[in-house]
Amino acid sequence: MKAQNLFTFRFVNTRLGFMFFLVILFWFKSVCAYFFNFDLNIESGFQYFFLLINPISTTIFLLGIALYLKRPLTSYITMGIIYCLLTVLLFSNVSYYREFSDFLTVATILGSKSVSAGLGEAAINLFRPYDLFFFIDLIVILLLFVTKKISMDQRPFRLRVSFAISAIACMLFGANLSFAEIARPELLKRMFSNDYIVKYMGVSFFTVYDGYRFFKTDQVRSEASPKDLDRVKDYVKEHYAGYDPNLFGIAKGRNVITIHLESFEQFLINYKLTDQQGKEHEVTPLLNEIFKSKETFSFDDFFHQVAQGKTSDAENLLENSLFGLESGSLFIQYGGENTFQAAPRIFKQKLGCTSAVFHGNGGGFWNRNETYKQLGYDYFFNDKYFKINEKNSFQYGLHDKELFKQSIKYLEHLQQPFYVKYITVSNHFPYGKFYGEEDGFPLAQTNDKTINGYFATANYLDTAIREFFDYLKASGLYDHSVIVIYGDHYGISNKRNPDLAELLGKDSETWNDYDNAMLQRVPFMIHLPKADIPGRTEENSDYINHTFGGEVDVLPTLEHLLGIDNQRYLQLGQDLLSPKREGIVAFRNKNFVTSDYTVLGSKIYNTQTGELLENPANDTLSMIEQLKQKVDQQLAISDLITTNDLLRFYGKDESGLSPINPEKYNYQKELKRLKKIEKQKKQDSTSLYSKNNKHSSVDLYKTKSYQDYQGESELLPQENQIDASE
Repeated sequence: MKAQNLFTFRFVNTRLGFMFFLVILFWFKSVCAYFFNFDLNIESGFQYFFLLINPISTTIFLLGIALYLKRPLTSYITMGIIYCLLTVLLFSNVSYYREFSDFLTVATILGSKSVSAGLGEAAINLFRPYDLFFFIDLIVILLLFVTKKISMDQRPFRLRVSFAISAIACMLFGANLSFAEIARPELLKRMFSNDYIVKYMGVSFFTVYDGYRFFKTDQVRSEASPKDLDRVKDYVKEHYAGYDPNLFGIAKGRNVITIHLESFEQFLINYKLTDQQGKEHEVTPLLNEIFKSKETFSFDDFFHQVAQGKTSDAENLLENSLFGLESGSLFIQYGGENTFQAAPRIFKQKLGCTSAVFHGNGGGFWNRNETYKQLGYDYFFNDKYFKINEKNSFQYGLHDKELFKQSIKYLEHLQQPFYVKYITVSNHFPYGKFYGEEDGFPLAQTNDKTINGYFATANYLDTAIREFFDYLKASGLYDHSVIVIYGDHYGISNKRNPDLAELLGKDSETWNDYDNAMLQRVPFMIHLPKADIPGRTEENSDYINHTFGGEVDVLPTLEHLLGIDNQRYLQLGQDLLSPKREGIVAFRNKNFVTSDYTVLGSKIYNTQTGELLENPANDTLSMIEQLKQKVDQQLAISDLITTNDLLRFYGKDESGLSPINPEKYNYQKELKRLKKIEKQKKQDSTSLYSKNNKHSSVDLYKTKSYQDYQGESELLPQENQIDASE
């Protein structure tokens, strides 16, 4: 057949040629969607390369299925159906992303009523004229067949060619995945974000992989029954440690503000960095003051307990008093479907708290958009709610000063009491320098550039929190709040720790696993301004608690201080202030630490001295075995709860908590919703804005540079504050 124009080119009129013609068209549509419809935060030329190649292999493989069909008509029709389905899938993700800033999951497609919002309402109400771009080629292809510009190839197609096409697709996919794993190690294992999967592997692959995870999870859940809860309830009852009656309810009625210190290790507290001129610089002067305050419950033997889920694991531990998964992220694998007895749900129903999260990164990162609905968060202020540019952000989101500052216009409209969480990011690897006025804090002098910048970003985080505290005082919120501050996980990895050794007064040559374990300590403080804490006097100036504990213990501790009896909740931690707590810190890999022993694999160390016990006595081995059984049991119970979604069987009659309907949560137009509530409540509104006679407190927030803080060591004096909450 002679080619008259581009569309009648001989190759396109072959079956293989037509398939590749469709591949090119779908590749073009996918790339356009990446650049014009999705906000994938492209950070390098390498990532642009992935966007250009990732649609190719999966599209060839899927369309290539039609080549195995012998009858030409059946083959062409199948190819057309697959192409239409790919197009519909792509456009559905475009319209859904436009509304929810995330990609469609299989769970959303199959089980949630929000599908109608994502595929129906979003597709209609948010439809743009240029969306026709995604479908215009279907009409053109149909017209080309009708006008015989393209015709079906009636010749038989060789099976070995079909196999060859599939093999080529698999090879291309393997290369794509290999390069992706180099660029983002453990991409599929940890699954930081749906955005990352799409960015590196494409929309089609994301849907297939998400479907695999969904059905794998669903299979495990389908085998679970209410009887499985008996083992959990027995453990929780036996493990419950109670509380200190002198402290129960001491924080009742206050707002709860949680500040998540990204990658922040305990050794930074009270640390002074010596510069090249021999001058000492206090890294975290404000946090040091809070840590030593008479009004703070501080813990210096508090450990993070995260695994591959890192920050999301820390959130899960604190919000639910449950561990993350042994492999991957619980937020990613189960967060969007599981039932939780989470802090925002409990605090709302028992204390009347409005709940919100402030985080200057994408809502899809760690699947927070969906998980927070299951946890019961009323509001989620993600990157869509902040003004972000190249100078006030980096790859993990908005810098901390800007996060706190820009959050005030939302915070002041929350009904009190509230429970809010701030997720900071600036102290995240690779610990880069800041622009302009934020330069100033000296870099450490080691052979590792990552370590050298770690102290400067920690100091920046400290100054950001100082500004936020100053605002809380100036606005009057400070005296009516309990402020929880914690480090989520380590900042310096084990392989880098030997280069850190000299700064910690240790020898890099003798650095060992015990030293690595001790660096898993992170700060944990519960600050209660103006609280009269029993037993604390001016004569007794050491208020630091040396109890061994971990992130799984935070929620029970906080509940008791707020006056909540948590005996009916299925939580695995123990109150850190309870006289009866065990003091066993379990790590996700089954290692553990107590005040006496640190057990790392087969090695046993004396926790106080760091001495390796080469030939431990039989009574020591017996004690270690008992501790090991407790650790294994705690982790097994946690996995039993999460992987089987057992809390769905634990109803209101047993827990005392009403169920959550995640479909009622939609993190869009949050400020409009807040103002609507204020208007409805009128004089009964308890927001700071309403109590301030509808005057904004935004101007009370003051930002200064590093140099401006030199010489300041104390919190803003109390007598200078304006109590705007009364």
